[in-house]
Amino acid sequence: MTPSESFSRRDRMVTDQLEARGIRDRKVLAAMRKVQREFFVDEAMRERAYDDAPLPIGSGQTISQPYMVARMCELAHLEGHERVLEIGAGSGYQTAILAELAGALYAVEVRPELGAVARRRLSQLGCRNVEIGVFDGTYGWSERAPYDAIIVAAGAPAIPPLLVAQLADGGRLIVPVGPRQGQRLAIVTRRGEEFDTEWTTPCTFVDLIGKYGWGGEGPARA
Repeated sequence: MTPSESFSRRDRMVTDQLEARGIRDRKVLAAMRKVQREFFVDEAMRERAYDDAPLPIGSGQTISQPYMVARMCELAHLEGHERVLEIGAGSGYQTAILAELAGALYAVEVRPELGAVARRRLSQLGCRNVEIGVFDGTYGWSERAPYDAIIVAAGAPAIPPLLVAQLADGGRLIVPVGPRQGQRLAIVTRRGEEFDTEWTTPCTFVDLIGKYGWGGEGPARA
């Protein structure tokens, strides 16, 4: 795929998959036009990089559908100065999008092999406002808290309580919640010691693995 072909496919993706479905945040659309999705999938999958679908990235995980990446980023209401926590970095695609939108980004991936891939790819892209941790993301990352936004790129059986606790006042948690075969995006907004929850877009994500997800092993970060 040549650079011009890549840009043409990204532009068409933004027009047909994002704008046509109601994504309006200009910064999100610009980031989705800029970041090369093919860079975050295996070479064998690169011709499908701009499909309107999630794609496998190894370790039983997927790179999220472009629309869902854009939708979650838009719901975070980022203006460019915020501290953001991402849970489920995968191969780093949504991380790269968020790096274009946030002031400081902290991304967690429970699988060491994917964390290493994401770290390498983001370094190659020159993303200097990103720090990646490899541990159970359902604990959050308390040493870097509080966060103006937390985005979880995996489906949880319930809203993870430690993530809610690490929101700044006015901060928003966006997390898919529900059974394994179908969730809805929950938006939890902190207002002092009160938390408002709104339920929005139907979706289906891979499992959120960890103590406050669907179980599984991984080093904890309290």
